[in-house]
Amino acid sequence: MNDVTPRRVTSADVARLAGVSRATVSYVLNNTPHQTISAGTRARVLDAAAGLGYAPSAAARTLRTGRSDVVLCLLPDWPIGHEVGALLANLSAELDRAGLTFLAHPGTRRPAGHLWRSINPAAVLSFRRFSAEETESMLGAGVAPVVAPLSRPDTPEGPQQRIGNLQAAHLAAAGHTRIGYAYPDDDRVRAFADPRLEGVRARCAELGLAPPLVRTVPLEPEPAAGVVREWRASGVTAVCAYNDEVALAVLAGRETPDGPAVIGVDDIPAARLATPALTTVTTDQAAVAVHLATAVLAAVHGEPEPVLDLACAIRVVARASA
Repeated sequence: MNDVTPRRVTSADVARLAGVSRATVSYVLNNTPHQTISAGTRARVLDAAAGLGYAPSAAARTLRTGRSDVVLCLLPDWPIGHEVGALLANLSAELDRAGLTFLAHPGTRRPAGHLWRSINPAAVLSFRRFSAEETESMLGAGVAPVVAPLSRPDTPEGPQQRIGNLQAAHLAAAGHTRIGYAYPDDDRVRAFADPRLEGVRARCAELGLAPPLVRTVPLEPEPAAGVVREWRASGVTAVCAYNDEVALAVLAGRETPDGPAVIGVDDIPAARLATPALTTVTTDQAAVAVHLATAVLAAVHGEPEPVLDLACAIRVVARASA
């Protein structure tokens, strides 16, 4: 019996099935800018490529363009919880649709330059600002630097500030005038916690309320109960928590059902199962992923950075806890 090696599917096969030229296939699969290709034609090419199992050679693309199809995502030293996991999954899917390979690298002590130089990616996505030297080095190597807007402190109200602002506004609208803030017992998330707290403080100031009484809340019932007692003794009637896990700790620390109202962040599955069900602020991670993928493609093609519509991406989910 003869062993027959299956023939590799080529762009010519995709072109024949889609009824287009090989150039059109290349334009669609490589997201080549400034090409007038209809949505119908683009869909036929993508469907044909998927049906045939066509995968462009990464090595060939690197030789042709000088860079790979990889988008390197430099993750800070974050705990990979529900929201970060959802964002990464959605972003990977969005970039895959654009013909790019998503590679997330967790927090490391190695300089970022060692990573991207070893991979030679199309773009590097970071959740912190690049230095001028880093930006110059990447641009000089033909690598597009992209900074995610999720924790950038360089705008009057970034996404994290807006989250805190919405929390405080919701509690104030319910009649609460003395608000606490449940800060996380985890230094790794300070890049999120600090701007959220800034948002709470800013909204309290706008409404003429006292600044929030900030206390660190561990994810343990007894220490959380001690903080809740302190808040109640100080007249706090409602608490903005860093996230849903911290909010659940506050709920667990309430010694009576009429304890302080609580609002969290993230809308994790457990938020709906809590007693009382947890009011929270949710971010549409699918919309954020679309924005980030669009930002990456814009950077790769030298186009202007798109603007994330915070009003549509972030909202309060009102439940019984506040």
